[in-house]
Amino acid sequence: MSVFAAPLDDMRFALDLAGLSDIAALPRFAEATPDLIDAILEEAGKFGAGVLAPLNEPGDREGCALEPDGTVRLPDGAAEAYAQFVEGGWNSLPFSPDYGGQGLPGVVGAAVQEIWQAASMAWALCPLLTTGAIEALSAHGTDEQKALYLPKLVSGEWTGTMNLTESQAGSDLAQLRCKAEPAPDLGEGMYRIHGQKIFITHGDHELAENICHLVLARLPDAPPGVHGISLFLVPKVLVNPDGSLGEKNDVKAVSLEHKLGIHGSPTCVMAFGDDAGAVGTLIGAPHHGLACMFTMMNNARLNIGLQGVGIAERAYQQAVAYAHERVQGVNIAAPKDGPVTIIHHPHVRRMLLTMRAKTQAARALTYYAVAQADIVRAHPDEAVQAAAHARQDLLTPVVKAWCTEVGFEVADLGVQVHGGTGYIEETGASQHLRDARICRIYEGTNGIQAMDLVGRKILRDKGAAARTLFEEMRATQAALATAPDDVAGMARAFASALDDLEETTAWLLGHTSPASAQAACMPYTLLFGVAAGGWMMMRGALEARRRLDAGEGNPALWTAKIDTAQFYAGAILPFTRAHRAAAEAGPDSLMAMAEDAF
Repeated sequence: MSVFAAPLDDMRFALDLAGLSDIAALPRFAEATPDLIDAILEEAGKFGAGVLAPLNEPGDREGCALEPDGTVRLPDGAAEAYAQFVEGGWNSLPFSPDYGGQGLPGVVGAAVQEIWQAASMAWALCPLLTTGAIEALSAHGTDEQKALYLPKLVSGEWTGTMNLTESQAGSDLAQLRCKAEPAPDLGEGMYRIHGQKIFITHGDHELAENICHLVLARLPDAPPGVHGISLFLVPKVLVNPDGSLGEKNDVKAVSLEHKLGIHGSPTCVMAFGDDAGAVGTLIGAPHHGLACMFTMMNNARLNIGLQGVGIAERAYQQAVAYAHERVQGVNIAAPKDGPVTIIHHPHVRRMLLTMRAKTQAARALTYYAVAQADIVRAHPDEAVQAAAHARQDLLTPVVKAWCTEVGFEVADLGVQVHGGTGYIEETGASQHLRDARICRIYEGTNGIQAMDLVGRKILRDKGAAARTLFEEMRATQAALATAPDDVAGMARAFASALDDLEETTAWLLGHTSPASAQAACMPYTLLFGVAAGGWMMMRGALEARRRLDAGEGNPALWTAKIDTAQFYAGAILPFTRAHRAAAEAGPDSLMAMAEDAF
């Protein structure tokens, strides 16, 4: 089994590319000094490597169990690790001091979150969802809800879940049947919830004394479709007006899913109101629950992209370690020298460099997208806020879809680097692949993300937000062309990728039928991801060259950044041409075959 170490140098570099220094200069984040951030990353790295990573493989083997009373038992060590997590104040890093948070930039919280996801993705799903619940309550909760729930959620003493789908609904939330009925006998603004939800991550567990379920349900007067959905806060244990815990609510897990991966994370079927009714309070306005839930979902989508980064990093580290140890074959440059470790072989290096380059590109793109939210929250100029909001909206589906595709691809390559032993569970390489697979599905499948990118983010504003981003990408291309030769040599490949991205976007704007948009959306999203990831790598190469020339920091690190960017430019950016061809192929060949011919 591999030993995990947080890639702190790479993470600091990605934070620099995300603009952390400018964000930290804003008055709201005045306490986020470089020394403090370095100390946080160092300690997070120790916690991830020393406490969480050792849980990963045993938790996968042990899994979770449902007790007869509906209580879920997690793998050994999970509860103890969570207690240390709460005691260390890790959950509170990016949240408002008004509710006990530390008020640090969200992008710093994202970097720390990457460490948790890489160390033990199944365990880390619990605080990930709590983060989303905090965001939703902060934006849409009543003053009373915020006062009662946010301090405990921010500290991590209580956890949160997201209860959307039902067995008959899947991703089509218009089909939801869960009901909410006013309960004036319980007090003003109280409701009883009846229904069942599926695929609820950490729907029950022993980590916290209370679990705050955010539940989508329909009021009696709800119109049909998604416009008739409301959002409710339904605690596992009822909360008294003074914040103390009361009676257990009518909520329980009734079964656990048996899954391909993330065995250490319980995926529950939750029953609300099997007896008297699950007591809850309304979040936001009646019939506007989906808009409130999307606050949580968009936060989760960025964090799921971050999961792709974390699992890719873990798989990459294990593959590199194995390639340095496994002796097989001879060095093609010096065959007479005898057997060598497989890292000497060009085809193995291609796999490792693909893993490395895509992981670094995905990390930088995710941090950059998260940093836009910090600008929205803290920048004093409303025009700057609006621009950052548009940029985050545009990039969120790209981060969720492309970065999780990267996570799965990198985990798959990790198995391949190991060869036959990678297919054997004892090496641990296959666990990363199994765990990574879910990221492409939950919080909206990657196909749904692709439809969102094309339908809501490109066609709705006629490409305005995208064109603004493309202008910045072209400025980077121009800077490459005037850089020293080792960086300037990448300009041509990057320019070609930008051509593909801009021209395919123009093609979409000229083919706006639903069939054309849906046929093109997935290859377009992959094209967007490769090109946007390439933009991050090119910016990184320019910055690394500047630091080399200025004699700053570690020359070997900056040289490696340039080498990795060169590989990305030569071996990964050319794929934009294939994605463009697939996007522009149109819907005819997809829709020509009769349904019964499949």
